[in-house]
Amino acid sequence: MFTFAYPARLTAGRDGRVLVEFVDLPRVATDGKDRREAFEEAMDALGSDLSIRLSRREEIPVPSRAKRGHRMVPVPLWLAPKLALYVAMREQRVNNSELARRLGVHERVVRRMMDPQHATKAEKIQAALAVLGKQMTVEVRDAA
Repeated sequence: MFTFAYPARLTAGRDGRVLVEFVDLPRVATDGKDRREAFEEAMDALGSDLSIRLSRREEIPVPSRAKRGHRMVPVPLWLAPKLALYVAMREQRVNNSELARRLGVHERVVRRMMDPQHATKAEKIQAALAVLGKQMTVEVRDAA
């Protein structure tokens, strides 16, 4: 199971802004005028970094567990299903052509599913995950 949320440290800067640094993604940091804005900016920065990694076919770091003082930042909902499919394909060493064959679609359909800029319907990604033996679920928790 892969949870699409990453731990981050939120700290107050000298100027009163809130700095956000990701534990597992040292290149990713952002800030906001308060905790709410900083958290929103963190989700945006996380989505940007992970979509670039997906576009470049890079490794997607596995999120570590949150430690005391960390806050979990969820991957934006538009990106999480695509990342789930990408991670499953890499784990099973299935390329686009093989997944397309299993789904009975043209390879360009799979390429679009993997494109962070393409608005793929969730049902298509669920079907692709299913042929890989995976099931996507959505969880709603109380906010911390």
